[in-house]
Order: sequence, then C-alpha cells, then structure tokens
Amino acid sequence: MKPVLPKTLFFKQSHFVTHLPVDYRYTRSHFWAERRTGDRLRLGFTKFATRMLGEMVDHQFDTAPQEPVRPGQVLGWIEGFKAISDMICVGEGAFAGGNPALKENISLVNDANYTDGWLYEIDGRLDDQSLDVQGYADHLKATIDKILEKQKMEEQSEV
Repeated sequence: MKPVLPKTLFFKQSHFVTHLPVDYRYTRSHFWAERRTGDRLRLGFTKFATRMLGEMVDHQFDTAPQEPVRPGQVLGWIEGFKAISDMICVGEGAFAGGNPALKENISLVNDANYTDGWLYEIDGRLDDQSLDVQGYADHLKATIDKILEKQKMEEQSEV
C-alpha cells in the first residue's frame, strides 16, 4: 500500500528543489518532526540533509529504547557516500526506537525521507528552537545562499 503523502510547500532555490510537508516542524540542523499519537514524535532528515550526506549506506543507534534523551544528545550515527553524521536528538523525553525498516532498506532515508524513511521516534517534546514550514524554508534559502556565495568566492579566487 502506498503511503498517504502530506500536504507540502514547494521550495526551489538555485538547483535544489523539494516539497516540505506543511504540518511538520523543522530544525536548523535539517531534521523534520511529525507529531504522531499522544506525545510520540517521528523524526527524520530533510531532503537537504540527505543531499548533503549522499546515498545512505549504514546506520546505528547507541541509545536504548525508553532511555531518557535531551536536545543535542547523540543517539547514534548514519553514513552516506559523502559523509558520516551523528544522529542528534532534537527533543526531550524518552527514546522510542529507530525505524526498523532501515535495517533492511537504508535507501528509504533518501527515497522516502518524509514518509517511510524516518530515522527515530521519541516520546516527549521538541526543543524550543524548532521552526514551522515557512521558518524552515527561510532558513534553507539563507543556507543555500551562503553555499552559493562561498562557491562564487572560491571560483573567483581560482581565476
């Protein structure tokens, strides 16, 4: 059965295009959070994060289910072709576990990052720094503009 896709905001800046689910919250470190039932939050990487990491190849959680977690805590790691990244907790509460589907198919993180490719869940609340979809789109635009400006300066210094 195909998952129901959330309503999205179309975002395009330079050569980067994505659809951001409007009902999700976002972090400046490029995670998304979806409120599930009760206090359950489901979290994953945004399309921008997966583009920076490349195709995913492996991951591991070092945090046990029901262990207390806090914002900024390293929960585990994930490896892409371009980089290895810590998986950082962006909320406070109890770790509810990683996505079991990723053990069999890590490419879901890239291929279905806003639906089946989620990373982990917590029971608790997001930190106070989370952004709504428009706040994240503004942050993403500023981030991409900085990358483009840096590339432009590097190209000019090579001439």
